[in-house]
Amino acid sequence: MDIRRRVGRNIKKEREARGWSQEELADRAGLHRTYVSGVERGIRNPTVTVLERMAQALSLKIGQIAD
Repeated sequence: MDIRRRVGRNIKKEREARGWSQEELADRAGLHRTYVSGVERGIRNPTVTVLERMAQALSLKIGQIAD
Protein backbone atom coordinates (compact mmCIF):
# COMPACT_ATOMS: atom_id res chain seq x y z
CA MET A 1 0.00 0.00 0.00
CA ASP A 2 1.19 3.51 -0.81
CA ILE A 3 2.58 5.35 2.23
CA ARG A 4 0.16 8.26 1.73
CA ARG A 5 -2.83 5.93 1.85
CA ARG A 6 -1.44 4.07 4.86
CA VAL A 7 -0.84 7.30 6.79
CA GLY A 8 -4.28 8.60 5.82
CA ARG A 9 -5.97 5.38 6.90
CA ASN A 10 -4.18 5.47 10.27
CA ILE A 11 -5.05 9.11 10.89
CA LYS A 12 -8.70 8.48 10.04
CA LYS A 13 -8.80 5.42 12.33
CA GLU A 14 -7.34 7.39 15.25
CA ARG A 15 -9.63 10.38 14.61
CA GLU A 16 -12.73 8.21 14.47
CA ALA A 17 -11.67 6.31 17.62
CA ARG A 18 -11.82 9.65 19.44
CA GLY A 19 -15.21 10.48 17.94
CA TRP A 20 -13.83 13.58 16.23
CA SER A 21 -14.94 15.04 12.94
CA GLN A 22 -12.37 16.07 10.35
CA GLU A 23 -13.10 19.65 11.36
CA GLU A 24 -12.27 18.88 15.01
CA LEU A 25 -8.92 17.34 14.06
CA ALA A 26 -8.21 20.23 11.71
CA ASP A 27 -8.92 22.78 14.46
CA ARG A 28 -6.71 20.95 16.95
CA ALA A 29 -3.87 20.66 14.41
CA GLY A 30 -4.23 24.18 13.02
CA LEU A 31 -5.15 22.94 9.53
CA HIS A 32 -8.06 23.34 7.13
CA ARG A 33 -10.69 20.60 7.11
CA THR A 34 -10.30 19.99 3.38
CA TYR A 35 -6.57 19.43 3.88
CA VAL A 36 -7.25 16.81 6.55
CA SER A 37 -9.70 15.17 4.16
CA GLY A 38 -7.06 15.04 1.44
CA VAL A 39 -4.52 13.51 3.80
CA GLU A 40 -7.00 10.87 4.97
CA ARG A 41 -7.85 9.96 1.37
CA GLY A 42 -4.18 9.68 0.46
CA ILE A 43 -4.29 12.38 -2.22
CA ARG A 44 -2.26 14.96 -0.28
CA ASN A 45 1.44 14.58 0.33
CA PRO A 46 1.82 16.19 3.77
CA THR A 47 5.14 17.48 5.02
CA VAL A 48 6.78 16.05 8.10
CA THR A 49 5.78 19.24 9.92
CA VAL A 50 2.10 18.70 9.09
CA LEU A 51 2.30 15.05 10.13
CA GLU A 52 3.84 16.11 13.42
CA ARG A 53 1.01 18.60 14.04
CA MET A 54 -1.60 15.94 13.30
CA ALA A 55 0.15 13.37 15.49
CA GLN A 56 0.39 15.85 18.37
CA ALA A 57 -3.30 16.73 18.01
CA LEU A 58 -4.05 13.00 18.31
CA SER A 59 -1.59 12.60 21.23
CA LEU A 60 0.52 10.18 19.20
CA LYS A 61 4.15 9.95 18.15
CA ILE A 62 4.68 10.63 14.48
CA GLY A 63 5.87 7.06 13.90
CA GLN A 64 2.56 5.69 15.12
CA ILE A 65 0.67 7.16 12.17
CA ALA A 66 3.11 5.73 9.61
CA ASP A 67 2.84 2.08 10.70
